[in-house]
Amino acid sequence: MQFKNPEILYFFALLIIPILVHLFQLQKFVKIPFTNVAFLQKLQQQTRKSSRIKKWLILATRLLLFSAILLAFSQPYFSDKNIDKKQHTFIYLDNSLSTNTKGEKGNLLKIASQEIIESSNEKDVYSLQTNTNFYKDISKNELKNLLLKVENTSKKIDLSTVFLKIDQQNKSNTNTLHKNILISDFQDTYKNKFTNVTPSFSAIKLESSLKSNLSIDSVFVGNANTTNFTVNAIIKNQGEEKNNTPISIFNNENLVSKQSFSIDKDASKTIQFTIQNQDTFLGKIQLIFSDTFQFDNTYFFSINKRKKASVLAIGNEADFLSKIYTEDEFNFSNSTIQNVNYNAIPKQQLIILNSLENIPEILAQSLFDFSKNGGSLVIIPNEKSEVNSYNSFFNKMQIGQFQNKIIDTLKITSINYNHPLFKNVFSKKVNNFQYPSVYSLYPISSKNNNTIISFENNTPFISELKNNIYYVSSSLAKTNSNFLNSPLIVPVFYNFGQLSFQFPQLSYRVDTENKIGIETQLGKDEILTIANNQNSFIPLQQTFQNNVVITTKEQPLEAGIHAILKQKDTLQNIAFNFPKEESSLQYLDLNTLAENNKNIEISSSIPATFDALNKKNEVQWLWKWFLALAIVSLLLEILILKFYKP
Repeated sequence: MQFKNPEILYFFALLIIPILVHLFQLQKFVKIPFTNVAFLQKLQQQTRKSSRIKKWLILATRLLLFSAILLAFSQPYFSDKNIDKKQHTFIYLDNSLSTNTKGEKGNLLKIASQEIIESSNEKDVYSLQTNTNFYKDISKNELKNLLLKVENTSKKIDLSTVFLKIDQQNKSNTNTLHKNILISDFQDTYKNKFTNVTPSFSAIKLESSLKSNLSIDSVFVGNANTTNFTVNAIIKNQGEEKNNTPISIFNNENLVSKQSFSIDKDASKTIQFTIQNQDTFLGKIQLIFSDTFQFDNTYFFSINKRKKASVLAIGNEADFLSKIYTEDEFNFSNSTIQNVNYNAIPKQQLIILNSLENIPEILAQSLFDFSKNGGSLVIIPNEKSEVNSYNSFFNKMQIGQFQNKIIDTLKITSINYNHPLFKNVFSKKVNNFQYPSVYSLYPISSKNNNTIISFENNTPFISELKNNIYYVSSSLAKTNSNFLNSPLIVPVFYNFGQLSFQFPQLSYRVDTENKIGIETQLGKDEILTIANNQNSFIPLQQTFQNNVVITTKEQPLEAGIHAILKQKDTLQNIAFNFPKEESSLQYLDLNTLAENNKNIEISSSIPATFDALNKKNEVQWLWKWFLALAIVSLLLEILILKFYKP
């Protein structure tokens, strides 16, 4: 039993007063002579004994009366919590795309929201975290209004962010009882988020009643010729074999082709569409199939008339460069240092300094301005490079210190597979390729050296010194290296050209950082916008001399075709699709997770969790019972005084 006002209990010491009154103010009996002495003696003894019993009974009822009154004013109660502490409940409700599916009772997100509303307590305080917003210290009515408006979103919040919010909430609310509830489908993308320092929480799993799903995983274009091209859609099946599933391809809502296909259990399959060549194709591929998720049954892509990247090599003519930068993909030109057209430098996306003995000051200044405006630069030294000339250029570019030549035979052995230069180049890590060698090199000292390929002694062979400035530490002349014969030469230099300008892809993912290069020039107050039929927004953009690089992440959040606009003119179209990770039917086993982590409590349902919480916080007040006891004590005293005759 606990007390809301325990200080009242100190008044129990005053109960000594009625006890003293009864002990020291006893009724005195008067002796009256009578003839029958024996009879009087017996009567006197019985009267004194009966009076004493009556006085003790009155004392007991009064003590009971005062005690009951004191206990009633101290407000006793039964509860698992202290009445002085508030109950705060933190709720994370996963409203990602994967919760937009049917469970046993209906739509997972809508049913979860409704059950929270019905089960929450009027007296408690709540904080609500969704994938898009955080609402702190709200009442049940506010919680209800927010839950009625919750919609599915493509945004995915990291669980570490949820746990951080929980810690901050617990620290900011003192003298408060905390209960943390996580409601999610717990896809296996969460599996590495739980540690021994994870805050305690109750996990409620939202489960779909459907256990199979078809999705369009990705799209790529191939077999292009003068008359047509092939669109390849990779279909992923999770679940049993499926037959005669319809699939269609549209161009700007116009049906282009339709076919059906069959797919094996838990397999992937490529579906091909042959499309007639056209400058712009605003594509949409659609599956007609009822499964767990509907959002991944449609895939958007756009094909724009692609412009070629301009690549300029300055130095002696190099056959390997002209073979890599072919005419169908690049505008490649080569110039000696004596014949450089300085007016053409700002129009390039990539400039390669190929085996220059020295770098003239006028060229260094032009390259400095070119790099400042977003151009990419590759520096390949000569076997007889002038250290002072290169150092002067390196100092101007602020990319490190060019050091003296080292004559040593070194093998090229290590590849940084995580560098963007090798994205989608290797299907797996290669450890046994034929190592190329160099016989001399010019090392550099740089604070921002990001190694791409390295020698056997872990020193850099090719490195990124600064954003879009690459350095090859050795001359690639055949007398100094056999790197030109290595299979690495093609992907390295080809991707130098590709990364120099971020051409629009077939499609992008929402809620992912995307960088898109637009070849255009903007006036002083001009900006680019991205729009579709419903809304528009201004993306983050960086303006260079001949192009603009826009970055998207927070918007858009809906899949579809969008146009990049310069005022009212459409420069090109881009497509966005939902994250394919949301299509996964692989979920965490919460029971196994709870066995390995004592901070996790598994709950069967939302109502059961809130019922247990409400019962735990339920207060059973006892003051009414003690007040009733006081009244009963008073009545007993009256009855004793009236009817008990000693």
